[in-house]
Amino acid sequence: MNLLPRFKRPLLLTGLILLPFAWAPLVAFSKSHAFLINASPSLPNWAFWLDKKTPITRGSLIFFEPPKSELVETHFGQEPQMFGKRVLGIPGDVVRHKGAQVFINGKPIATRLKKTRLGIALTKGPEGVIPEGCFYAGTNHPRGLDSRYAQIGFVCGQQIMGSGRAIL
Repeated sequence: MNLLPRFKRPLLLTGLILLPFAWAPLVAFSKSHAFLINASPSLPNWAFWLDKKTPITRGSLIFFEPPKSELVETHFGQEPQMFGKRVLGIPGDVVRHKGAQVFINGKPIATRLKKTRLGIALTKGPEGVIPEGCFYAGTNHPRGLDSRYAQIGFVCGQQIMGSGRAIL
């Protein structure tokens, strides 16, 4: 005796009823998390897990929308992907420039370049106290486009997509 035809319809109806209960947590999870692939050499890893709710602290890896600028458009296109950088300075820290060196709270953290790889002039980034809700973001890569330069500046509020961690 084959029981499958007898239970096929009730199983299908049960599955249809339970689908929203399984789907809702997945939708909620996808609103606060994302899997990202890195195409830039400024970070050593190529895959990241983004969490939009994790608190951001010094050393966190943050992903953000770069500000609109001619330089960003020239190097990354009209619709650039989000940038991923380390948080090197947090609200209340003091940023200073001395020559090409950049300091946070008196500690050297980076060296600025004069031009991009395409020969476009770079302008020194912001100085002074990092405002509340903003971060100084950068990488160890010498050619990284980050808070060292005015074209990126402090990374603040709505620009920030979330904090990430390298997975590959």
